Amino acid sequence: MNENIQNMIQSKARKAKSAMRVLSRSSADIRNNTLLVMAENILKSKKEIQEVNQTDLQNGEKTGLEKPLMQRLLLDDKKIDRMADNLRQVAALPDPIGEVISMGERPNGLKIGTVRVPIGVVGVIYESRPDVTVEVSALCIKSGNGVILRGGSEAIHSNTILARILSDTAAKEGVPEAIQFVDTIDRQAVYELIRLPDYVDLVIPRGSNEFVQFLMKESDIPVLGHADGICHIYVDEAADLDMANNLCMNAKVGYKVAVCNSVETLLIHEAVAEDYLPKICNNLQSEDVEIRGCERTQQIVTSAKPATEEDWKTEYLDYILSIRVVDSMDTAIDHIEMYGSHHSDAIITESYSASERFLKEVDSAAVYVNASTVFTDGYEFGLGAEVGISTQKLHSRGPMGLEGLTSYKYIIYGDGQVRE
Repeated sequence: MNENIQNMIQSKARKAKSAMRVLSRSSADIRNNTLLVMAENILKSKKEIQEVNQTDLQNGEKTGLEKPLMQRLLLDDKKIDRMADNLRQVAALPDPIGEVISMGERPNGLKIGTVRVPIGVVGVIYESRPDVTVEVSALCIKSGNGVILRGGSEAIHSNTILARILSDTAAKEGVPEAIQFVDTIDRQAVYELIRLPDYVDLVIPRGSNEFVQFLMKESDIPVLGHADGICHIYVDEAADLDMANNLCMNAKVGYKVAVCNSVETLLIHEAVAEDYLPKICNNLQSEDVEIRGCERTQQIVTSAKPATEEDWKTEYLDYILSIRVVDSMDTAIDHIEMYGSHHSDAIITESYSASERFLKEVDSAAVYVNASTVFTDGYEFGLGAEVGISTQKLHSRGPMGLEGLTSYKYIIYGDGQVRE
């Protein structure tokens, strides 16, 4: 065991906890202004950020980092502009700290209410995406939480410069040490971070299924995250097939394939399979998507590879899509319940009754009617940004924004009451 790493992580955790107490007492104006200045400084440093990002991209090419992950790693003008917009949007959101959630009076005269408070210190452990550094920092500053950031080795240079810009800005604006960045790629840092329940209140992982599962099993601290993003689109017998084509293409290749909200399995009602399958498969294959289909799919699209049982429960994060022809909505919903990850699932239909049934019976964090699953995102949902997407049911579900980074406490006003 490297005691230097152990001491470093403990020091950062103590600083984050101390800073959180200061931050949670600060005014909304201070926190909002800090975010706005961060946005300015990110844009001012665009050239420097991109030069540093090139080092990570070059290292990714040398190590054979997969194309989808390289796309997530790239910080082009659009991504950096969006980072700044994330910061501005979060600054513009209502202040969650101190919000009175409820207030009522008991028969004995006690006034009992609940008020929103920060969770405390949040440890975020993530891979590939340096823009997470900005999104998470923005939400934690706004919600009064200290944060410890530990990014992946593939983005160490990009994360380091972004964290420096953000933490330096925070210090100058009156909230020093609230953002702690772990600048070592040694995996011991992760082990140390998840074993500090006295300092860290919540761990949020963002990465591969194996990575998230590992943290959920090993952490001494509550972990909030999703283990898989096995998302489905069901093309109903009453679907507009042109719409279905556009939505399915967007959900698979229109945004990014290596994101947790991209579609991995397409379910098609048998009544429209003959008309729809050849067209959608041709379009997908023109984008180099490999089709893995059930027997009925293979009968219609002979180029499709056989889908195995493992395919139905696999999050590909790649140019692969599994397809199954189903005989009813019952079968489609049963398939989603059996193989899905309760992340994001959609129905494409012109039938109101079918759409309402799908919304009611599919138990996922986000359920769509006639829209692409890739909208499951804090920015797209109007949350400004997100620290992650939760498929759990306790505390927070779906894109986790400001409200998800808060807890509550009871406040009680009395005038001398005693319990008999």
